[in-house]
Amino acid sequence: MNIVIFGPPGAGKGTQSNLIVKNFKLHQLSTGELLRKEINNNTKLGKQISSIINAGNLVSDEIVNDLIEKYISDKEYKNRLIFDGYPRNLIQVKNLNNLLKKNDQNIDIVLKLSVSLKTIIKRINERKNLEQRADDSEDIAIKRYKMYEKNIEPVIEFYKESKLLSVVDGEKSISEISDEISGLINGIKG
Repeated sequence: MNIVIFGPPGAGKGTQSNLIVKNFKLHQLSTGELLRKEINNNTKLGKQISSIINAGNLVSDEIVNDLIEKYISDKEYKNRLIFDGYPRNLIQVKNLNNLLKKNDQNIDIVLKLSVSLKTIIKRINERKNLEQRADDSEDIAIKRYKMYEKNIEPVIEFYKESKLLSVVDGEKSISEISDEISGLINGIKG
């Protein structure tokens, strides 16, 4: 089973992905984590990614696609992936579908965490006390939220038309969201 989970930056995708990984024995493929790993390893690519993110912009499809392909083609993860924060535009949707098809896989369900900008800002301010991330500032959060909302609309429509989309109320508590997601996943497994 392959799952896509998405929502605006700060929506709780990472938290919910971790719970799905634990509950359903999947492997989380977080573009954010892949990008941060490059940054932390201080690679040439990592430095490039860092300057893009710190300016509040999104990393190019080409960079993200290359990072993702390594995992899709690895037999260890076949039909056991949760795509966290990817795809975020139609080019990436097409690329993901091509990569999955090439490796005899597909997407089983797409989960969209629906969260307001007000909640995102509140969560980012709370997160600042727990872990400091370079992209944790209110101004950058607002810019990224608006950019995300604008760019994600065609992706939402694509997955809605494909009958794969399930919208989850991301305003609820972590456990309530997790229970709802588990119910949706069990619904397609059973």
